[in-house]
Amino acid sequence: MSDYCWCTATPAIEDLIREHDELVELSAEAREAFRRGDLDSLIDCCARISTVLGPHTVVEERGLFPPMATEFPEKIAILRGEHRRIEAVLAGAADGTARTDPAWAPLAVEMLTLLRRHIVKEQEGLFPAALAVLSNEQWDMLTAIRAGTSLIGS
Repeated sequence: MSDYCWCTATPAIEDLIREHDELVELSAEAREAFRRGDLDSLIDCCARISTVLGPHTVVEERGLFPPMATEFPEKIAILRGEHRRIEAVLAGAADGTARTDPAWAPLAVEMLTLLRRHIVKEQEGLFPAALAVLSNEQWDMLTAIRAGTSLIGS
């Protein structure tokens, strides 16, 4: 995130950035597991990424993306598409694909690269733009959505 951005002064964005930081750390662990040839650890890291990414994506897609799509429809469509691609690969850690398909592990590493690029797009473009676009009511909606995400996966 750029030093000049006031995004971290906005609690809803600060939470998303904190989750991005966690995703970057987990991605580094996953890459290291891949380099070691440790499929079990790679699967575990991908499962932990999914745990963070699930509620995070709900907040973005239900709260942040709708008002931003009015101003930036193509960019939001790209971000949504990237969410689907990332989720599809991560699903392989849970559904057994990771253990049966030898192409899954290299694909997971490609997905981690996509995830990192996706995070940069959000933090350098989407989040600063949201400061100018979202109303107070829309920021309140993000907070309410986040409060409801604690029910996901329960």
